[in-house]
Amino acid sequence: MFFINMNALVAMAGMIAVLMLTRWWPLNKRVLLLFFNLAFLGVFSQKLFLFAVVYTALNYAGFLFLCRTASYRKLWFVLSIVLNVAAVSCVRLFVMEVWTHPLFDAVIWIGLIYYVLKVIDAYYFAYFLGKDAKAPALDFFNYILFVPTFTSGPILKFRDFMADTKKPYSINAAQFEEAVKRIILGLFKKIVLVTWVSTAFDHVLAGELHTAQSLFLMVCFYAWVYFDFSGYSDIAVGIGRLFGYTIPENFKKPFLSPTLTQYWRNWHATLGDWFRDHIFMFFSRKTPSRWTAAGLSILIMVLIGLWHGFTVLYVIWGVYHGLLLALENLLGSTLVNKKKVSKPYFYFRCFLTQLAVLAAIIIYGGTQETVLRIYRGLLSF
Repeated sequence: MFFINMNALVAMAGMIAVLMLTRWWPLNKRVLLLFFNLAFLGVFSQKLFLFAVVYTALNYAGFLFLCRTASYRKLWFVLSIVLNVAAVSCVRLFVMEVWTHPLFDAVIWIGLIYYVLKVIDAYYFAYFLGKDAKAPALDFFNYILFVPTFTSGPILKFRDFMADTKKPYSINAAQFEEAVKRIILGLFKKIVLVTWVSTAFDHVLAGELHTAQSLFLMVCFYAWVYFDFSGYSDIAVGIGRLFGYTIPENFKKPFLSPTLTQYWRNWHATLGDWFRDHIFMFFSRKTPSRWTAAGLSILIMVLIGLWHGFTVLYVIWGVYHGLLLALENLLGSTLVNKKKVSKPYFYFRCFLTQLAVLAAIIIYGGTQETVLRIYRGLLSF
């Protein structure tokens, strides 16, 4: 959202210039970043600013408590997670207008949807490392409020961000050039390609739908999601690097994934990694059996579906992907090594994976009425 707003881009460019001019100051990328994050959110939305500061402060207090306490650690750990999940669920109900209140602003949801994942990761870090996990309030606030990954990730890991804070701000000409090229690529995807694809999608959707039109809409929407989301990730990676922080890759050649398991390690990789890391860590500390892995796959994909939205369609999407992943686990076919199989077989498996994803991608495509209309069109020859 921010990255197609000229004022936001100018503000970030100004911040990068300030960081470069103050690189002699060891604390520049920590102290100045906090001022920038707070000022940016304050200008964008006063309600969001107030919510973000209070939410982060409360969780920092909980984080420090979990680092220091020795009594009932597991209880406090679970309670912290439950409270955060309850908070995001309540806000989701406000967005759905199940609940209403004049103080609520939907923009709060934009921040919280990714805030909560980072907060929970910090709690995991505190629970397993104890006193060694302690972090200054300055860095904790920067981690949660980090503007370049604010609305759509990639999702930062607490330990990686804390490691970056200890490094002085440093960027050479080659790194600067690479980051700027990455930002330009992302802007081209979001502004040019997304505009072309979305225009074609809307044009076809406005007409009568038969099999060919519905298939076109599904492929078109798949491209739309990819260009939009990978474009955002490209910009976030580039700006994050210019801010002095390493942002993880979110898209790792997902179209060359020969299994659905590998696909979800390459498509929105940080979200899939987050759910795998935290769910598997919580329910299975040891290497799980095939049946356990299959059950956890279903659970993880249903949770990812609910994370996107509290609707029947998202639950169906989660169950669909979960069952396919579970089947791969039970059959022992979660991985295909490109070096050990023929090229035709490898690319055929990649094609089958894309078909499996394509079959459900349109669920992201709008209202339930629109989605069902496209599916009905598939059966209209």
